[in-house]
Amino acid sequence: MKIGVPKEIKTNENRVALVPAGAEALVSAGHRVEVETGAGLGSGFSDDQYLEVGATIGRDADAVWRNAEMIMKVKEPIAVEWPRIRRDQLLFTYFHFAADRALTDAHLASGAVCIAYETVELPTRELPLLTPMSEVAGRMAVHEGAKYLEKLFGGRGVLLGGVPGVPPGKVVIIGGGVVGINAAKMAAGLGAKVTILDLSLERLRYLSDVMPANVTMIYSNRHNLLEQIGTADLVIGGVLVPGAKAPKLIRRDDLKRMRPGAVIVDVAVDQGGCVETIKPTTHENPTYTIDGIIHYGVANMPGAVPYTSTLALTNATFPYAMKLANLGWQDACRRDGALRKGLNVVRGQVTYPGVAEAFDLPLVPADNVLA
Repeated sequence: MKIGVPKEIKTNENRVALVPAGAEALVSAGHRVEVETGAGLGSGFSDDQYLEVGATIGRDADAVWRNAEMIMKVKEPIAVEWPRIRRDQLLFTYFHFAADRALTDAHLASGAVCIAYETVELPTRELPLLTPMSEVAGRMAVHEGAKYLEKLFGGRGVLLGGVPGVPPGKVVIIGGGVVGINAAKMAAGLGAKVTILDLSLERLRYLSDVMPANVTMIYSNRHNLLEQIGTADLVIGGVLVPGAKAPKLIRRDDLKRMRPGAVIVDVAVDQGGCVETIKPTTHENPTYTIDGIIHYGVANMPGAVPYTSTLALTNATFPYAMKLANLGWQDACRRDGALRKGLNVVRGQVTYPGVAEAFDLPLVPADNVLA
């Protein structure tokens, strides 16, 4: 199979979808790998490193897209890339279709086959290709939140860990999944007072067993949520509904209950966010303020630490990429139920329920397109 790896062009996105070691393995298996010139530089990988393992270097994005049967990316293709997509071309990347109607329509019109990292799902309900980036984003959420709590950035001027004689800051985390548990580890390690809200009593029991003493678990309902954010210095949104839009748990009017200068970091922003007032921002302009509350909505947070993020991501994605290359997308998805759940758009048809529901589009089950 001819595999193309274009350079990521989303603002300040420095990750790359395939490292030289992965390219070497694909080439050894008989596949052709073409990497756009400079695609790996942001993550610390030079063109020469790809050439040394048998990959070729494409002079520009047009050439890479034109030659490839499978495109491997990190983030969804943005508008300037849409005309490059061909019918029947396989795209393997993060898409988050349910949060973006224009993106969905463009890929439906392209006739491409779109397998989304974020909806590949194991029988245990684990999302193996989302997990590593959720781990990074959860940990980064505390770093970024702590920074924007500084008075210099308009925050409350609170040090999350406090000092002897001064109480620590309070961090409220909505959702006890991968983002939530990683954010809690970081915040607790700094010495903050941490509260995790979640709907699953089973999850709360587990977190109670593994979290340190400065982390409190509370059942998530409207009353408890409002009570907790009212005294929070930092609120982290870590709610995920796989392949669908995140529920709006914090409403515009709720901001008035919060302390002026408090910070919200909504990690779910690429799925629409769990805060009504959140909107996607960039690493260049990461925050804005509404009703005195600082909002951080960077949709590609792991892109700020590309070396760590790229290695963590490709460790998870590569086995699936190899399977797709060796077997072709249809046979690979027939044999691998987890990969089959990654099918979101196939030749002009929506094959993932969350995407169909988000935009009231007809759903064609993945099993039908594989029949």
